[in-house]
Amino acid sequence: MSNCGAHLRPTMLAAAVSSILCAPVIAQGQTEEQIPEVLVTAQRIAAPESRTPVAMSVLTAEQLDKLGIDNAAAIGKRLPNVHLDGAPDGLRITIRGVSNSDVTEKGDPSAAFMMDGIYIARPQAQTLGFLDVDRIEVLRGPQGTLYGRNTTAGVVNVISNTPIQRWEGAASLALGNFHSRVANGMLNLPVNDMLALRAAVALSKHDSTLRNGQGTGYELGQDRDDRAARLSAKLALGKSATLLLRYEHATQNGNIDNIVPDTNFYKGVEAGRPTWYDAGTDERLTNNFKPFNTKLEQGYNHKSTDSLGAELSWNLGPVTLDYLGSHRKNEHDFLANFYYRVQPTLAIGVHENFWGDQRQDSHELRLSASGSGPLKAQGGLYYFREESQQLYVFRDLQLVKLPPYYVFPHGPTISRSKAAFGQLTYSVTPVLRATAGLRYTEDDKSRVGSTNFQQAREFNAATDLKMLNDATLATHKTTWKLGAEVDLAPAAMAYASIATGYKSGGFNDGCLAGSSALGIACPAVIAVPAETLFYRPETLKSWEAGLKTRFWNKRASMNLAIFHYDYTNLQLSGVAIVAGAPRFVTQNAGAASVKGLELDGQVRATPADSFTYGLTLLDAHYVSYRPNGLVSWAGEPLDRAPHSVLSLGWDHRFRLPGAALTAGISARRSAAYNISASSQLLQYRIPPRTASDLSLAYRPDGANWSLMAHVKNLENKVQPVTIDSFGMAAPSDPRTFDIHFDYHF
Repeated sequence: MSNCGAHLRPTMLAAAVSSILCAPVIAQGQTEEQIPEVLVTAQRIAAPESRTPVAMSVLTAEQLDKLGIDNAAAIGKRLPNVHLDGAPDGLRITIRGVSNSDVTEKGDPSAAFMMDGIYIARPQAQTLGFLDVDRIEVLRGPQGTLYGRNTTAGVVNVISNTPIQRWEGAASLALGNFHSRVANGMLNLPVNDMLALRAAVALSKHDSTLRNGQGTGYELGQDRDDRAARLSAKLALGKSATLLLRYEHATQNGNIDNIVPDTNFYKGVEAGRPTWYDAGTDERLTNNFKPFNTKLEQGYNHKSTDSLGAELSWNLGPVTLDYLGSHRKNEHDFLANFYYRVQPTLAIGVHENFWGDQRQDSHELRLSASGSGPLKAQGGLYYFREESQQLYVFRDLQLVKLPPYYVFPHGPTISRSKAAFGQLTYSVTPVLRATAGLRYTEDDKSRVGSTNFQQAREFNAATDLKMLNDATLATHKTTWKLGAEVDLAPAAMAYASIATGYKSGGFNDGCLAGSSALGIACPAVIAVPAETLFYRPETLKSWEAGLKTRFWNKRASMNLAIFHYDYTNLQLSGVAIVAGAPRFVTQNAGAASVKGLELDGQVRATPADSFTYGLTLLDAHYVSYRPNGLVSWAGEPLDRAPHSVLSLGWDHRFRLPGAALTAGISARRSAAYNISASSQLLQYRIPPRTASDLSLAYRPDGANWSLMAHVKNLENKVQPVTIDSFGMAAPSDPRTFDIHFDYHF
């Protein structure tokens, strides 16, 4: 006989929690009305999501299809306290107000973006479309023990399907507005009992969502032309080992001119007080900027990625040995037309040409013991190396007293990281478990290059000047985690943890007095002080407690997390004038405080009705920060940190003769939040907004095909997703719709 409620006080909260924890749970097989369990690898070992003591969200392939999501930038609005924004210069990830704005070759993110557990270093390589995805796991909060550096905000891990031992295939086609065309195909082939192959291809195209008011007829950005293909092979090496190999090639073509002036959204920028004003969506998305100092050119954006990955899993009896390795190569070139504000009331046109080549290699060797005993353990070694070459060419800056060509040839830029890590979980009692984890990381970075002041595209020693950019930095950090979890009921678990995160330090343009490289000296007159050249590592300590439960015969779920961060040496970046020339500068803010609450779950109310809900409360603000050394931003909110967000969704299935028709609606109400250009002392306030999506799916009974329609951003409202120091704003997508045909065999 249960006495679950015997010691609970009769308050509303206690009564609610008691009813959830003490609700009857049926341990038999899962029924159609029950919420399906999803296996995740958030703790590097497969476990049910509802039994994983981490604040996380999971989007399965079925959910991605239902929502019409095929790239990372589209998933943020579906997740609590997460922003994923597709900026012109790459993906921007913000989790619980922790973010990053340096996407150059020397910068590091605050949240790790991963493909099949492989860390993808450059934000420009994170914008590729999804290809044959099984699920996406988004972990909120520092993950410094198992995932390492650059995870102060959390982790986004996109996990692909692997070859399986049965024939199967799929094909899909979607058509929508802005001439959207999306096609996908997959074929899985079991060659024999030991080997299975899987191939997947994807194509995604659509026209620009921006309007050209410049009178040129040129195509603008926010278009898409992506192609990707992957071949995977899974080989059984006897009865105890498997080897998984993946090769992928992807290209992205289009236009990088996906910006409009910030004055499309704000008045008062020239006075340093941007104020939002009402305007139509077409007006917001029209680029009317006509530079007086130069002619506009047709922009473009070309990316290509090749990757090779290997996963080996070998069951050695008491332990399992896992190896995960990857080599990736990224190439990128573009031509951009900039809106460049040089004075509060004056903007000029600037062109940027960019060519870049980046290669990265990573290796991880891990041992894990997860037998029937009370102790579960894992530990391993990790190595990462990245090398890149870049050439930045800026033109038409003569009005700010620069020569016709302002050039940054950089490379090699080299980053290395080595780490050793381990984590133990011990069952103190049958319902209580304690966890301790530790990771030691050594990072070193170096870059050599120059800032060139040139009269023509090619450097001429007789007329041009080079200033050295040369820096090397080595840092190390120990990150750790202590946690406990307790089973409150057969389908309810509470957890608490203290964890730390770390993002490595770095350097800005310039050189130390007396140094030399590439035949260029660094005399004291142009040298940069060490405190300006280098910036310190960013660190975060998190206190978190949570509850995960399934109740009402597993037809309802609730995930609750509360957290508090001490966040120090935030790395904030922007363009500033250094020695009379514009430079991209990163500096450390003093400290910030982050605390909040996250509540989300599902309810399958009837066999035909299901609901989703989410509520986040967030207080993320600077404790001490002076962007220019004088003005204090203490108490000001961190970027992309709305104090509240409410999300609701409802799906209803209608029975038709021989078929099912499922209609869905989801809505998200976000409070206001800031986007800052700290080097200009500007804070842009994004007003509160409600965004809604609709879906309609038709599936005949027993058929292997289906039709689905999506409408996203029903309200057709847009707002900036990024605003840079020049005044360039990248707007969000307007209303889009599509019809999707899917066939499986």
